[in-house]
Amino acid sequence: MNAPLKVTKIGNSAGIVLPKEVLAHLGKEVGDELTLVIKPNGIELVSAEPDFEEQMAAARKVMAARKRALRELAK
Repeated sequence: MNAPLKVTKIGNSAGIVLPKEVLAHLGKEVGDELTLVIKPNGIELVSAEPDFEEQMAAARKVMAARKRALRELAK
């Protein structure tokens, strides 16, 4: 599907309106969350992973505990 989308002002931000076909394709409804991924040639909208924040918290914990080792590996 190729459909032009117009950027509109929403308060102090900007937004686009997604056609209902796009929401249906993603299996989402109004009020659901999506993840925006910046790619070299554009952006990608994907269904949000419900456990992403939990995974990031675990990664931050490991990175904090192994800060010195990670710093050495980065050299």
